[in-house]
Amino acid sequence: MAANTSRTGQGGKARGHSSRWSGKVTRTSDALDLEPDVFNGDNPKAIAQSLKRSAESSKRRKSGPFRSAMSMLTFYINRAGRNLPKSRVRILEEAKDALRDLYNRPRRGA
Repeated sequence: MAANTSRTGQGGKARGHSSRWSGKVTRTSDALDLEPDVFNGDNPKAIAQSLKRSAESSKRRKSGPFRSAMSMLTFYINRAGRNLPKSRVRILEEAKDALRDLYNRPRRGA
């Protein structure tokens, strides 16, 4: 292993670096223009409705609106990882179900 290589996946940058690529993606996604603080709400249905509005109004997305909205939500959950409180994960997982309901898609495990 080279002296400069670390297991951070950041090309040798130390963890805790203030400019993370995943945060930039959620702020400046090229596919969706997200409403500010969309993932910080406490209402799963409101989160889902906001993502649906963003996905349906976007002219830059590469796939359908449902897939784009669900991808952004899943990306946010996965990137936040263990730093996300369980209560927040629960709300965001409920937002996934609400998004499926808005698009008349079957819920997971149903």
